[in-house]
Amino acid sequence: MRRERYQPRISTFSVCEAGKTRRNHPHKLTTMAKVTVSFLMFWLVCGPCCALGGKVNKHKPWIEASYHGVITENMDTVLLDPPLVALDKDAPVPFAGEICAFKIYGQEAPFEAVVLNRTSGEGVLRASGPVDCESQKEYTFIIQAYDCGAGPSGADWKKSHKAVVHIQVDDVNEFCPVFREPLYKASVIEGKIYDSILQVEAWDQDCSPQYSQICNYEIVTAGTPFAIDRNGNIRNTERLSYDKQQSYKITVTAFDCGQKRAKEDVVVHIDVKPVCKPGWQGWNKRVDYEPGTGSKPLFPKMHLETCGEPLSGIKVMVELQTSHIGKGCDRETYSEKSLQKLCGAASGSTDLLPAPSPAANWTASLVTDSGRDSDLIYKFDGQQAANVPDHVVPQNLTDQFTVATWMKHGPSPGLRAEKETLLCNSDKTEMNRHHYSLHIHNCRLVFLLRRDFSQLDTFRPAEFHWKLEQICDKEWHYYVINVEFPAVTLFVDGVTYEPYLVTDDWPIHTSKIDTQLTVGACWQGGEVATPRFTQYFHGSLSGLTIRPGRIETQKVISCLQACKEGLDINSLESLAKDIKFHFNPAQSVLVVEGEDVDSINTAMTKVSYINSRQFPTPGLRRLHISTTVLCYGEDACLSIPDVKAVVMVQPPSEPRITITGSNRLVRPASDLRSPVGVAPFKELHITSTVMKGDSITGSLRPGVMEVMHNLDYCDILVIGDELNPERESLHIHHSALLGKHLDATNSTSGISIYGVDSMAHYEQALRQVRYRNWRPATLTERRFRLTCSELNGRYTSNEFILEVSVLHHSKPVEHVNHMAAQPQYMRPVHHPLMIHAPNSHMSGPAPPAATVVIVVCIAALVVIVVIGVYRIHATHQEGSREEEEGAKEPEVDWDKSALTITVNPMENVKGAHALGEEASGDQCGEEDGDDDDEEEHVGGMASAESDNSDDDEEEEEEEKEGEMEMAKERKLKWDSSFITY
Repeated sequence: MRRERYQPRISTFSVCEAGKTRRNHPHKLTTMAKVTVSFLMFWLVCGPCCALGGKVNKHKPWIEASYHGVITENMDTVLLDPPLVALDKDAPVPFAGEICAFKIYGQEAPFEAVVLNRTSGEGVLRASGPVDCESQKEYTFIIQAYDCGAGPSGADWKKSHKAVVHIQVDDVNEFCPVFREPLYKASVIEGKIYDSILQVEAWDQDCSPQYSQICNYEIVTAGTPFAIDRNGNIRNTERLSYDKQQSYKITVTAFDCGQKRAKEDVVVHIDVKPVCKPGWQGWNKRVDYEPGTGSKPLFPKMHLETCGEPLSGIKVMVELQTSHIGKGCDRETYSEKSLQKLCGAASGSTDLLPAPSPAANWTASLVTDSGRDSDLIYKFDGQQAANVPDHVVPQNLTDQFTVATWMKHGPSPGLRAEKETLLCNSDKTEMNRHHYSLHIHNCRLVFLLRRDFSQLDTFRPAEFHWKLEQICDKEWHYYVINVEFPAVTLFVDGVTYEPYLVTDDWPIHTSKIDTQLTVGACWQGGEVATPRFTQYFHGSLSGLTIRPGRIETQKVISCLQACKEGLDINSLESLAKDIKFHFNPAQSVLVVEGEDVDSINTAMTKVSYINSRQFPTPGLRRLHISTTVLCYGEDACLSIPDVKAVVMVQPPSEPRITITGSNRLVRPASDLRSPVGVAPFKELHITSTVMKGDSITGSLRPGVMEVMHNLDYCDILVIGDELNPERESLHIHHSALLGKHLDATNSTSGISIYGVDSMAHYEQALRQVRYRNWRPATLTERRFRLTCSELNGRYTSNEFILEVSVLHHSKPVEHVNHMAAQPQYMRPVHHPLMIHAPNSHMSGPAPPAATVVIVVCIAALVVIVVIGVYRIHATHQEGSREEEEGAKEPEVDWDKSALTITVNPMENVKGAHALGEEASGDQCGEEDGDDDDEEEHVGGMASAESDNSDDDEEEEEEEKEGEMEMAKERKLKWDSSFITY
């Protein structure tokens, strides 16, 4: 009977579908009333039609996808959002449409879900055991709803999908603050006011920040000369006297942020000492340095306490420890080629340890240390080496060449008798001759150079030895070997060292055996059964280069290894005359000497830290200050404790480099075939922004700010198939790089422009990149991807995609040039501008729409001219009425065949000028000016730049000359004798 009763409503199945949609995409309800009403509507409307046919329990229960709840610790009630309600589409069928249970899964959560109403599916979540915030602050588990099955037995039951429940436990202020120490002790020197004598500290076991933090400390003992701040720092409020009182006992209590007092107060003992303790006072253990702030004083309030002892001299050494930063200190992290270009080094160097890439794949198997702020560092553990390809190796080193590298090396236990080779050029096969090599033996640096046999078969210098502490001190140093055979000079961190030992050897006889250049070991290809690497290197290398035919100058070497951070002294003119100071070459050590304590104190307040990098390496720099005090008649009379502090360089704001421009370039085939081709990136712009309120801007207001900085490379890569040299090319002329610190390399994969230079120079260079295709008929589209970098990839731009396609054919379209209104009081041009239609030479009438547009433009322009002339006449009333009328109603000749109007574009007032611009922009839909060189093709047709293409000018020259002749014949005769300027 029920099936027959609802049979006529089966056609309204969309109502059921609406219920399904509501069930699959539920709207979040916030109250139980809304849930109940929605469920009743769902039951009354969709229940009957959805229950027709099929087995009894057809559908699974439905619950929300996730629930969020809050429970107060030590309570059992959970407040859920949304409420726990399960819906079953089988309702109102008994059992099948009812909810019998909720089950919880996961992490043994102390909660249980209870069904309150089987018909409505309402349930409640409550704690099944104690809930303690201090033990666990949050709970996450899974819950599912189960219906009652097909009958009383519960058979054929179904369960809902799994829903995630996240419960947060609210804290209760149940614990009192507790002091970390049962007793505090401190001592002070009499007669001094201390900012902080000592700090007491309490803590709270509550889990929430509100109740676990200590918000206030209070001294309970009354009438004491001490005060305490909110951080627990105790200071004296008056000068203490040892004779008056030798010690103080005070009681301190603490309050948490819920104003709960400590369960037990703590006792503080402060002893007053009569003896002075010499040492540095008034300095901070940490100094924060914001990037871009220049030189910052390290000890602005520092002074030396000598307890009144007469002194004859003071020597202070300040050391900035930066060995853990980069390669010994904060240096520029550009690529080796970019740094050499920046420092003015001669071109032609070969990078033997470049970044792994398809073109430089011999370093791919080496281990790199990528945690050095974009520094490319290779670590050699005595088991790795790389053979440099023959096409990379310089073939003729001549008598002048340079080998340079960064190296960090320490003594290797058990390997002191073995050589550790950095660079080796040896026979590839048959023999085992070393032509030249750089290796370390017993912490001595040895450079081997075996010259080829020539006319003189005599002994020649072959091995050059240096014994330096830097070779095995496990620190980074920059090594440069300048060879001017037979002389060889070593530079370590810019300091020159001559070899302590030079040994001679016979030259190598010429042979046809190929050589192999190896980094990290030496190749032994002959005199062994199996060719292999030998004499492995243990240490780290970076920037290993070799430059044939030239040696580096002292200036370039100093630039390449220069630190960008160090110590400095501000206001040298304010120092006393008896003060002497000197720095080490890296400006990491400063020695100050003087005879007077006050002079030394003044000098130390001028000591500062400076980092000239725009984007410095963040982190700690340790400071160590040692002091030697000399008294009269004694070498050292006072012992001054060393000072240890840190400089914290804050992280710089990361710039966001953005490349914008036109993403699509459509040009005629003639432009692509032309000798110069097209400039795909002519409209390119490069900008960089940082967030306001950061270390660069110093502002607290949020927002973005544009900044200027350098770039070190921009790569244009071809997307898809590589360039075909037989029909297309992508190149940049050398003249586009003149006057810039830029260079470029190109291949069939694209172009790489590199060098440390400004964003403006990179823009100029990229706009000069030309693409040419002398067979454009086969070209559908060519896509390029442009990316730019700063600091060797530390900051990279967005990927700018440009598509170049060819315009195979175009149709002529209508084009209207608006009259350009002249500024007020400007002398009018002698040749009036012409408004014409380019297709006027074609036979047949003009299209109706074009005619309407032309007529509207003509009417607007005539009004502009009339108003302009009228205003001129009002300004100069001595003009004649007849001339005025003649100016208001100029004679206009219409040529129906050419649709050409000739007017005098004269404008003397700003109002008419504005009106002309509005009329031209609103009614004609184009913008016209003296530099308007574009033709816009309406209705999906392409556009071309006529003035920028010599080919277009030649094709249209004859047509333009004819139009100009027609314009001259129809030129209006204007009498402007009444106008004064």
